[in-house]
Amino acid sequence: MPPMRRGANVALTKEIPGLSGIVVGVAWNSGAERVLEDNLVLATLLCDSQGKAPTAEHFVFFNQQSSPDESVTQVETALAGDKEQVEIDLPDVPADIARIVLVVYLNDGTAPRRTLAQLRDITVVVREAGSNRELVRSENLAPALSTETALVLAEVYRHGPDWKFKVVGDGYASGVAGIAADYGLPL
Repeated sequence: MPPMRRGANVALTKEIPGLSGIVVGVAWNSGAERVLEDNLVLATLLCDSQGKAPTAEHFVFFNQQSSPDESVTQVETALAGDKEQVEIDLPDVPADIARIVLVVYLNDGTAPRRTLAQLRDITVVVREAGSNRELVRSENLAPALSTETALVLAEVYRHGPDWKFKVVGDGYASGVAGIAADYGLPL
């Protein structure tokens, strides 16, 4: 299967009946940029039908490793060549959560100024939980980046009774603060 391009989506549970758990992984290559490597953070936002996170507890990252209902959990040790991974137990996602948004951002305080354009490669992979079988992979999202310090990678979202996956690839020069503002998250 060729890599998915920005804007492309796939019907996960419709195409794979019985799929209940997925692991979404992010792999990146920062080359010799150690500061970039050490300060890149994967985070997940659980959003309602309005595209907003209901509370600050719906922001899963290194300081808050799971959603309040534990349906979305940051994986402690990423496998399969990924730098970071999030496990999503689809049947346990609360009914009021319509989409799960995966983002990466540069943690504040990096000096001199770094941007995601310094990445050589960044891809998102969806695997079946348990078997770790790769289901879909995004194209390399790095070449389109310039001044961004945060990036919406992908979304896992409800479509009727099913779950779909979409490659997004939208960047923010305003960093995690821009993402927080768009998704209604108090920082």
